[in-house]
Amino acid sequence: MGLRLPSWTATLTWKAACFIVVMCCGLAAVLGALVHVEVTRQTVTAARDKALAKLSDAARAYEAGEALPPGSGLDPPALPPELRALALSGQRGTLVAPYAGRPTMWAAAPADGRALATAVDYGQSARAITGLDNAIIGSSVLAIGGTLLLGAFAVTRVTRRLHQTATVARRITQGDLDARVDDPRTKDPTRHQDEVATVAAALDTMAGSLQAKLQSEQRFTADVAHELRTPLTGLQAASELLPDSRATELVQERVRTMRQLTEDLLEISRLDSGRELVETDLHQLGRLAQRVVRASGTATEVVVVRDAHVETDRRRLERVLGNLVANAHKHGRAPVVVTVDGPVVTVRDHGDGYPAYLVEHGPQRFRTGGAGKGHGLGLTIARGQAEVIGARLVFRRARDSGGGAEAVLTLPEAPAP
Repeated sequence: MGLRLPSWTATLTWKAACFIVVMCCGLAAVLGALVHVEVTRQTVTAARDKALAKLSDAARAYEAGEALPPGSGLDPPALPPELRALALSGQRGTLVAPYAGRPTMWAAAPADGRALATAVDYGQSARAITGLDNAIIGSSVLAIGGTLLLGAFAVTRVTRRLHQTATVARRITQGDLDARVDDPRTKDPTRHQDEVATVAAALDTMAGSLQAKLQSEQRFTADVAHELRTPLTGLQAASELLPDSRATELVQERVRTMRQLTEDLLEISRLDSGRELVETDLHQLGRLAQRVVRASGTATEVVVVRDAHVETDRRRLERVLGNLVANAHKHGRAPVVVTVDGPVVTVRDHGDGYPAYLVEHGPQRFRTGGAGKGHGLGLTIARGQAEVIGARLVFRRARDSGGGAEAVLTLPEAPAP
């Protein structure tokens, strides 16, 4: 298994810092090498010229039979062997070699079959080169550190704005259509916009357009439901006056279905508006689940593994559980079991399970699993009411061999009285 790097190494700040450090180190190494080579060349050339000039003075003194200058001599014992061999072959040359524990620039030339040599102290030049190398390394470290700080500051400003844009995008995804980035660069036309400001402006424009379209759809749904409620009420009253027959039963059933659909649409419109008021109280969850099952009039088993007290809106919670139980009987198969385990309520049937789109994306209005039963509003209302009371509703396929669908409702648990 390969080594996994920490998650923070994937951030833009880390990558930019690594890029800056690598580029600065590479640039410092190249420039430092060039400066070192050039200064070393000039220093060695100056020391070589000085040694050769001293060697010329020693040669003139030797030819004139005068005493040789200090530091010069014939076949000195400390003369490097390679330089001695070069002089004995009839050539002049120079070489840096240690002498008496110090670096020395040697120069040698032939003299009557012997080697005339002179030595010049090279310690000061070597120290100057070493000091230059240390200065290059120190200045490079300071330059890299300063550049890294400035680069990190600049990149952090960009990443902070990107994080803000991503946070707003997540809020919009969660349903907060009033969220906006409001980048000040997009408000002032005289300021040049960078790429981040362009993305922020595009996100704000998209959010505004999406909000307008959704609000228009919500208003349309609410208006249609309100307009249909009055004639449907009259139609239902009129259907009750028809003589008893099979045709009358069909008409009454269809009218009840249309009236229930209208009420569901009105409830969804209220949930979409986000202005629902919650009336909370302390309730025993197991007892409440049993009351919902009794009211549904269905053969549903209630299993209380561990009872719990929850502080919630009883009417909305009963609406959620009632819709889940009704959906399990309508689209699943018996047995339907409601399990209470602490603040978690699971409604399970033994049918074919939820469709893949519902498990992945949640319920969608006017979309069913393909069986042609219902309008897909029951689970949509259950999800909306769960969000209103602060609960989490998850739809999944049953994990054991029995198969079926599971709706798991998790409520915030309150301390027992």
